[in-house]
Amino acid sequence: MKLSLVVPCFNEQGNVPLFYEAVKNDFSAAGFDYEIVFVNDGSKDDTAGELKKLLDGDIPVKIVNFSRNFGKESAMYAGLKEAKGDYVTIIDADLQQRPAIALEMVNMLENEPEYDCIAAFQESRKENGLMVFLKNGFYKTVNKFTDTEFMQGASDFRTFRRPMVDAILEMKEYFRFSKGLFSWVGFNTKFVPYIAEDRATGTSKWNIRKLFAYALEGIISFTTAPLRLPVYTGILSIIAAFIYLIVKIVLRFALHDPITAESVIIFLLVFFAGAVLMSLGVIGEYLAKTYIQTKDRPIYIAKEILTNEKEAQ
Repeated sequence: MKLSLVVPCFNEQGNVPLFYEAVKNDFSAAGFDYEIVFVNDGSKDDTAGELKKLLDGDIPVKIVNFSRNFGKESAMYAGLKEAKGDYVTIIDADLQQRPAIALEMVNMLENEPEYDCIAAFQESRKENGLMVFLKNGFYKTVNKFTDTEFMQGASDFRTFRRPMVDAILEMKEYFRFSKGLFSWVGFNTKFVPYIAEDRATGTSKWNIRKLFAYALEGIISFTTAPLRLPVYTGILSIIAAFIYLIVKIVLRFALHDPITAESVIIFLLVFFAGAVLMSLGVIGEYLAKTYIQTKDRPIYIAKEILTNEKEAQ
């Protein structure tokens, strides 16, 4: 099998048949064998039913139905694990990422053996100004505090060679931030621009709350910089305390303003209580993730795996 298309799906019943037909049309003259690995991430609509209809088609299809919603990160991992191709492409089912671009990625890897991955990024986004500002701010922040470089605007829409896929699958951590994992494993990646199309049907599953949580996941997963925050806060607290003390002493001798014990105690209690709470909050975030990781829970649970058992020619 030369190529596997890994397609995470969550409430995509209207897009699944359209995506399937788009793949058939765009790959009709590809000249090589390929498969589609759909991962149904606990959809609430009839995505599972629409996927099962595709088993009667003439394209090799594998369907991984999760027992519940585990999130896109787990869906991508499951798809990579089930993929058999020498090349593997992660692509969304909503047709914002066209299958024709995936075919171009394969051709790039064929003609440029020095690269192990082709990753698509959006030079301009069809999003509101606030969303663009927040995303740009995330990339600037994470690149400043981590040793792993994140390409601004890069998506999960990528095509890998098999050795890079195997390296990613070796990363079995429960809390996954794939953009970081793709960079952390190394290998040579070529970034190419693409224009995201409008969704074929439905609406985006992302909102500001989910994007903020996703960004926090990325920062915590790939940097320990927040652990240093209590140190900096402690230093600032000590400096502020000395400044406050000096000001009080100056006022005492210049204006005969008495230094009351209450003012000093209140200031120290409030300031250091805030510092302690912030420290405990950051440490607690890391301890929580360590606690969950030690449970060694599976990254996903497949309720069933279906295939139409078409063999490569």
